[in-house]
Amino acid sequence: MSESVTSNSAHAEVVGGSDVGGDGSMLLSLRGITKSFGAVQALRHVDLDVPAGQVTALIGDNGAGKSTLIKAIAGIWEPTSGEKFWMGKKMQTHTPKDAANLGIATVYQDLALCDNLDIVANMYLGYEATKHEVLDEIAMEKTAQQTLKDLSVSTVQSVRQIVGSLSGGQRQAIAVARAVMRDAKLVILDEPTAALGVTQTAQVLDLMTTLASRGIGVLVISHNLNDVFEVADRLAVMYLGTLVSSGPKSNYTMSSAVELITTGTTSRAA
Repeated sequence: MSESVTSNSAHAEVVGGSDVGGDGSMLLSLRGITKSFGAVQALRHVDLDVPAGQVTALIGDNGAGKSTLIKAIAGIWEPTSGEKFWMGKKMQTHTPKDAANLGIATVYQDLALCDNLDIVANMYLGYEATKHEVLDEIAMEKTAQQTLKDLSVSTVQSVRQIVGSLSGGQRQAIAVARAVMRDAKLVILDEPTAALGVTQTAQVLDLMTTLASRGIGVLVISHNLNDVFEVADRLAVMYLGTLVSSGPKSNYTMSSAVELITTGTTSRAA
């Protein structure tokens, strides 16, 4: 009989025993993931491995299935078929909270930040620390400061700044720091450099490198191949709902990646 070995939720499980599978050396493994919406098959038998301590770039054209795949990982949508493995053991998640309880944090393009609140309030939103039944503002402020320091976020002048006054790169950093503060082991980033300037983009790329150096797995969706080849350790290419290629960045050139994105095949990538 399978044994539940970790869970902070009534529904999220990592199951051991006979359900061990995937690549046990990987943080996250997907095997045969399919997702259909009526007659539309958005994902077709996707096999994907995401290691800890590395940046994996998920690339593909619009409609390739990237967003559907990360939502299947994040617990928003249940796969129609296939299995998910967390550190080599079968993973069962039914809601985003289930995924978060296992250590999977997803930062979407809208960042889910409240512009009218300061940085501390945003980082603790829904998880406020209390002492004697009142908010422990001092403890929250110290932890927020330390988290940003650990991630080498140096452009924020004060954790009491209103988030609405921050730049795009700073806002992205706050959203990522919030995930890290909640002990995320895998951070999924959806187009984190979209609409950012050169300086802000560099800050976000540095942040991804810092996350990986701390042993955190990073799965990033990006259309910017220059950013991908600068920061990624591994590439995974989607085409019309199928994962057509994945492996170390050294297996790819810019031109082979473009060919895979546009045609689903190439003779130049391993």
